[in-house]
Amino acid sequence: MRYFIELSYRGTNYHGWQRQPNGMSVQEMIENALTTVLREPVSIVGSGRTDTGVHAGQQFAHFDREEPPRLGTQLIHSLNSLLPADIAIRDIFPVRADDHARYTALSRYYQYQIIRLKDPFRAGLAYVFTPALDVERMNEAAGLLRNHTDFESFSKVKTDVRTFNCRIEFAGWEQTHNGATADLTFHIKADRFLRGMVRAIVGTLLMVGQGRMSVAEFDEVILARDRKLAGRAAPAEGLSLVEVDYPAEVFARRQNPSTPVRVTI
Repeated sequence: MRYFIELSYRGTNYHGWQRQPNGMSVQEMIENALTTVLREPVSIVGSGRTDTGVHAGQQFAHFDREEPPRLGTQLIHSLNSLLPADIAIRDIFPVRADDHARYTALSRYYQYQIIRLKDPFRAGLAYVFTPALDVERMNEAAGLLRNHTDFESFSKVKTDVRTFNCRIEFAGWEQTHNGATADLTFHIKADRFLRGMVRAIVGTLLMVGQGRMSVAEFDEVILARDRKLAGRAAPAEGLSLVEVDYPAEVFARRQNPSTPVRVTI
């Protein structure tokens, strides 16, 4: 039988989601906990691979097991007691045999947090960026993303993918006033994302906001399909996977649905 896991984590201390030969990953931590509790080796497949230092307010993974585990709060409590404080299991529930955490997902929604002043309570969770920004121009450029499907210019160069095509549903900046400053949140949702794509988009949009790149030049960068023309990737600490959407049928056998996570850092 196949089971879905809903979880969240703070990625600061991990070398990304995927198991690594030379560094601790979120996947490895969860697999170790499942193996200990279920007393047999367990491998999991995530809905996507977050990079080193990237966070997830909502992430899903699946695993297969012939003998059904005893689902419920006790299993979740046992796993959470083994996991560190920066990883939390929210739910485990059965799904259909062909439901896949990665391939059945309809979309992923990310947020990138920028703060204008150093804040010790948000260290590692937001990018401190102090230069003046023209948010209106940044939003004008972000709006162009929906006109395109090929985002090779924002993909890491050495990546094994069959296509660079993604369908972006929305992308834009939101300002939140924090005392005398205005913090920024970049929202973006798409059916899939390339490796490093969101951070590369954010870094390039920051160039637009500083006047170092025009809106028209931003559009030209996308059309060029050349990573060297885009801006530097924004630091990992500001990025969070907020939500993963699936068809309603995936959750048909879920007993205790949780409230969708909305990350506010």
